[in-house]
Amino acid sequence: MQPYNLDKVITDTFTEISRSRENYIHGFQPQEKGSVKNVSSGIAKVIGLSGTGFEELLKFPNNLYGIAFNLDETEIGVVVLGNDEQLQSGDVVERTNRVTDIPVGNGLLGRVINPLGEPMDDKGPIAFTVRLPIERPAPPIMNREAVNVPLQTGIKVIDALIPIGRGQRELILGDRQTGKTSIAIDTICNQRDKNVLCVYCAIGQRASSVAKVIAQLTEKGAMDYTTVVVTEGNNPPGLQYITPYAATSIAEYFMEQGHDVLIVYDDLTHHARAYRELSLLLRRPPGREAFPGDIFYIHSRLLERATHLNQEHGGGSLTALPIIETEAQDISAYIPTNLISITDGQIYLSPKLFEMGMLPAVDVGKSVSRVGGKAQLQAYNKVAGNLKLAYAQFEELETFARFGTRLDENTRKTIEHGKRIRACFKQSELHPVPVPEQVTVLLALTNGLFDTIPLNKITEAENLVRDASVHLPPGLLERIQSSKPLSKSDEETILSVTKTALQSLITISENKINNNE
Repeated sequence: MQPYNLDKVITDTFTEISRSRENYIHGFQPQEKGSVKNVSSGIAKVIGLSGTGFEELLKFPNNLYGIAFNLDETEIGVVVLGNDEQLQSGDVVERTNRVTDIPVGNGLLGRVINPLGEPMDDKGPIAFTVRLPIERPAPPIMNREAVNVPLQTGIKVIDALIPIGRGQRELILGDRQTGKTSIAIDTICNQRDKNVLCVYCAIGQRASSVAKVIAQLTEKGAMDYTTVVVTEGNNPPGLQYITPYAATSIAEYFMEQGHDVLIVYDDLTHHARAYRELSLLLRRPPGREAFPGDIFYIHSRLLERATHLNQEHGGGSLTALPIIETEAQDISAYIPTNLISITDGQIYLSPKLFEMGMLPAVDVGKSVSRVGGKAQLQAYNKVAGNLKLAYAQFEELETFARFGTRLDENTRKTIEHGKRIRACFKQSELHPVPVPEQVTVLLALTNGLFDTIPLNKITEAENLVRDASVHLPPGLLERIQSSKPLSKSDEETILSVTKTALQSLITISENKINNNE
């Protein structure tokens, strides 16, 4: 038995204590806190947080958050993301050491949320995969691919004359109550069974308008593949400002998973006004129309995130349909011209056409798509190639004919043909037209098959042609929806089916003409 060595035991004990002291990691972390100096109209001035970074998320009492916008020497200008009536001077403010983010994932499909990721549809908590910052850099140019796949809207005048490609940014603009939102909702409804996910972003809209949109999407079964991000008109300007960025992060998650995504911003006019309000409250110098100098930048960095990724990065796409409201048909105003220069084309809705009952009220002369023509299905090139020119000639001649000038036979035929083009472009809301039916109607139109039918019978004739398109050979239907051009025999087959469908109306028209003679 070995003798007990008290000195060794004491030495070992002190050694163990010293080692434990050296390796001890305390559970306390330094935390920087400040206080509210004053609060006014969604803006809080904060002091005592000298280490705060630009656009860092700050936490106020009652689970209220804000974004650090102005970093001055003595104070910070914070945009409050919520009801600032709960804040008082002297309230404690904490740093979070992170930027504003939002939950994203497949669990958001079919949900209605606010830009903070909180549910607004009484369907329980949001199931999400990960949280992403609302502000993210746009994909580099080398990660992108040319826009080469069409996004069918189901609206004849747009698909034929102002086509949109997947990954494009197409602006929708017009005065109040001209049908801007209707075009966007029709486009979302037409993506059913087309493997396109949708995000509808309502910025500063009336609650009744948002409820109507959600009801329409639900009725058409579009909510199954759609996420709705909402800020209402009575929400603070800070929430309205971050809404489109939060919605884009949700859409980008789907795009990075390889999906084709459509996002609608309704509308960026309210977004620009919210940012102007914040900037003026923060004492930033105003520029044209009192907007701050970086108003162009906030929209360009948003819309640049819409793109078509190449196959190495998943091959997904994000198509953006921003909406802008004009005043008194002035498309040369500050915000509209900014957005026109950022986007890849615009769809202009005319109040005059709306008053005439020409719905959708798309002004073909002022609308353009700078990319979509390269992504348009080849079948449209045959049937809609000269349609825009013929329609433009008709509008010019119609204006000229109002002076009571005597017209020759060719001019009268051009005007009558143009009237039938305009009649065929009429389309009811929430009634998208499939591609084969569009091609069949447009081919009949360009070949003059509707010219002998009275104007009051055009809708009936169009319905007959659309019904007849179902009886086209399966191989021909596949070629219409593919990227292959139509052959001469394909056109003859379509025209033969169309003439047979229209025979009854043509016979009635000819009998009336003979009786009059």
